[in-house]
Amino acid sequence: MQLLAFVITAAVAVAAAVMVVAEKNAVHAALYLILNIASLAFLYISLGAEFVGAVQVIVYAGAIMVLFLYVVMFSGAAATPDSHDRLTWQKRIAVGGGLILVALMVRVLKFGGPRPTGASSADGSPANIGSLLFTTYALPFEIASLLLLVAMVGAIVLAKGRRE
Repeated sequence: MQLLAFVITAAVAVAAAVMVVAEKNAVHAALYLILNIASLAFLYISLGAEFVGAVQVIVYAGAIMVLFLYVVMFSGAAATPDSHDRLTWQKRIAVGGGLILVALMVRVLKFGGPRPTGASSADGSPANIGSLLFTTYALPFEIASLLLLVAMVGAIVLAKGRRE
């Protein structure tokens, strides 16, 4: 049952990621990204990394995606015409898929997910993650921060170039 829950959730995550890229409506793409983030958080939780799963939901789905949706709605990019005839079957698929995912999540969270061999509950603790992040993985952490800084500066330069 746990393998089935993993496979279905992984398939939902991959499908949502594909739809983020394929969707023409920016708001729908952002909602697919939230679905992808929630699926990944569930996978983290089912593998015993509760802290990482919680951070995934709180930071990404809770803060960054709300900010992204606010910017999309504020900029007017969501004003693309959309056909409403597709919504009837999409609602049925969404409700059915949502109920299946909720049932699988309850099942895995109730009985626990597969644990890697040799893993203890302290492996995913915030203290252990912080210790590893600033000792063993200090260089990759700094490289990631530099990449994020370069991406932010690049986005500002691109946005400034469009206005002039």
